[in-house]
Order: sequence, then C-alpha cells, then structure tokens
Amino acid sequence: MSAPARVTPPASATTSKVPRGTLYRGNEGMWSWVLHRITGIAIFFFLLVHILDTALIRVSPEAYDAVMSTYKNPLMGIGEVVLVAAVVYHAFNGLRIILVDFWAWATRHQRQLWWGVLGLWAVTMLPFTVRHLMFVFSEVGGGN
Repeated sequence: MSAPARVTPPASATTSKVPRGTLYRGNEGMWSWVLHRITGIAIFFFLLVHILDTALIRVSPEAYDAVMSTYKNPLMGIGEVVLVAAVVYHAFNGLRIILVDFWAWATRHQRQLWWGVLGLWAVTMLPFTVRHLMFVFSEVGGGN
C-alpha cells in the first residue's frame, strides 16, 4: 500500500490579500487602537508640561508670568482645540472599550460603536471649536 497523494490547495486559498509581514490591516479596530494610544500619549505630555509650568510659580512668579504670557496667542488657542479633541476622543473611545470588555453584544458591534464614537466626537467638537476659536481670534483683533 502506498500513501495517499497529497492535494495542494490553490494559491488563492492559502494567501491573504494583505502582504506578509503587515501587522496593521487598516480596519476600524486598528484605527481606534492607534488613535487611543496617540491621544493618550498626547494627553500625558500635556499634563507633564502643565505640571511643570504650574510648578514654576513656586520657583519664580515672574518666570511663571512670562511663560503664561507666551501661551496667549492664536497658535496656542488652536493647540487647545487639539487638546480638547484628544481628550474627548480618548474619553468616548474609553467608554467604547469598557462596553466591549463587559458586554458580549458590544463585542459583536465594535465597528458600529467606533463609528458612534466618531459621530459623538464630531458633534461635541464642532460647537466647541467654533465657539473657542471665536474667542481666540476676537482677542487677536482687539474685540471682547
């Protein structure tokens, strides 16, 4: 008796459409993961700088006032919008992660929940951005 012949599957059945060695697939899960990490790191560094510049008041009130005056410009106003955007995304996505961790239905609907996070983020950020930038640029023009 001889061994049965080995059947080789076609190449299309054994290969993926993503090149070998590619870690990220580009789906919603990957982007939510990446954005959550980026926003978390950005918030961490903001808090680090915030603690350091606030601690400066104990060292030299004049230096503190000088640092605070450098923050009062339109570029920093735009930076504040970016900071709030990072915090809001991180918070909403964190709630999505909690839902996925604790409820099976959320695991099955991760994609829809992430699009919901983005929708809530946009609905939250649009009015804030408009109002905040109105204040930032009215100060530049000398208005109140």
